[in-house]
Amino acid sequence: IINTIAKLAKSCILRLTVCKLYFILPDKVANGGVSMWCELSQGNFFDEYQMEGVAAEHNEIYLELVPENLSRALKTAQSAKAVKIKLTNKHCPCLRVAVELPSLSSSSRIVTHDIPVGVIPRRMWSDFREPSVPDFDVSIYLPVLKTMKSVVERMKNLSNFIVIEANLSGEMNLKIETDLVSITTHFKDLGNPPWASEDGCQSSAQGRDLEKMAEACIDIKKLQQLLAGQQVNPTKALCNIVQKRIVHFILLHEDVSLQYFIPAIA
Repeated sequence: IINTIAKLAKSCILRLTVCKLYFILPDKVANGGVSMWCELSQGNFFDEYQMEGVAAEHNEIYLELVPENLSRALKTAQSAKAVKIKLTNKHCPCLRVAVELPSLSSSSRIVTHDIPVGVIPRRMWSDFREPSVPDFDVSIYLPVLKTMKSVVERMKNLSNFIVIEANLSGEMNLKIETDLVSITTHFKDLGNPPWASEDGCQSSAQGRDLEKMAEACIDIKKLQQLLAGQQVNPTKALCNIVQKRIVHFILLHEDVSLQYFIPAIA
């Protein structure tokens, strides 16, 4: 999961609560940046988990870190007997990753990595709230990500932009158009997720013509980053399109969910 996030973001926010960990990339989509929200249940990853936030009613911790640094530290832990991660203050706040490696003798070998982090003050926490699912025009399941990745990688050599279009009949097209070439890859029978509206408010997809395509033109590098970084094989992957405004990807796995928002280019 960290390797995937390291490919998507140079720096991100790690939010710790009693039950969950979140990795957040809070770029404002309105300003042309991508944003990400990744959610993990701590019970699926840790045998022991203790955390104490700033106060009983604000029992959370927000840290800013470079995911690449955490990814490097965890690479040394692939054959470890145990890994312990704790927040320490060593000249500056650090996430200490202590890796206990198997040893031939009775003494244990422990490798520690201190990763500098920034502690985010409570007044700024509201900047990192969960993004809401946009009021989409079309929601569709994605094709096999490996196939989609190889298509996008070939198209990336021809254009900086890609148009994603889909309808409510399970059809999705990836298109690039330049002065010299026009290429479209068609996917059929992908299926459309049955979104139950919780609060009774309808998505704009309700009552829409099933054949009508919704489309958005996005930066092809941002899409390729998402597909190239995928090391968590999602059990479900879907995409919501808001006509000419935003493409919202949701990748679901039993242990983790990742949402990724790419703004459309006018």
